[in-house]
Amino acid sequence: MKKSIVLLLMVTVFAVLPIFTFAQNNGDAKTKPADGKSKGDPDVRAASFVAELHLSDTAKVNRVTKLIITHLTAVRDWNNTHDYTLVPEGMNPITGKVFNKLERQVIINSTIPKSVHENLMAGLRKDLTDDQIEVILDKYTIGKVAFTMNGYKSIVPNLTKEDEAVILTNLKAAREQAIDYKNVDQISTIFKIYKTKIEAYFTDSGRNWHAMYKAYADAQKAKKAAVPDAN
Repeated sequence: MKKSIVLLLMVTVFAVLPIFTFAQNNGDAKTKPADGKSKGDPDVRAASFVAELHLSDTAKVNRVTKLIITHLTAVRDWNNTHDYTLVPEGMNPITGKVFNKLERQVIINSTIPKSVHENLMAGLRKDLTDDQIEVILDKYTIGKVAFTMNGYKSIVPNLTKEDEAVILTNLKAAREQAIDYKNVDQISTIFKIYKTKIEAYFTDSGRNWHAMYKAYADAQKAKKAAVPDAN
């Protein structure tokens, strides 16, 4: 891979860093179903995604399941055959920090052929409604859109409909981009890019994001301190 392409990707993907990260459970359980397959196997994951749609058309179920299996397999295989070491160690020219292993893996994973994403989305649109596609994308990203939106609602006082629209637009963009990454850590890294954009929106509109988050954090600490120790 040409050095110039790698450097461009490094700047693009990690030009901004997050202010905060909401805690969320990892959906990639390590336990195995009764058939011996891991819950992380593409066919097992695809079947669980499609099951959420409760489709009655067997042919459609098979098409959509196969489509998702193909996509999940391509993402997994790209990750497994493109090690983070393919991205040279170096400094992010925006932040001045050295890229860590996760960031380098996300950078190399971002070079996956665009057709992998495009083929999935085109296939989903042929068989599913917009609402059904959202269900599938939420399954890919373990419900991060709703989870993160609720976080902003808790942190930002007097959130307006316009604010919510800006947040949701960014979170949905993060969700669609994040489906092409292998695990929850990589998915979270993609969401951080868009969360930083959201937080910049609040700052640009005259609200101090740092102050709002500090007020929220302090309130949570006070609430926890007010609860008697059960022991």
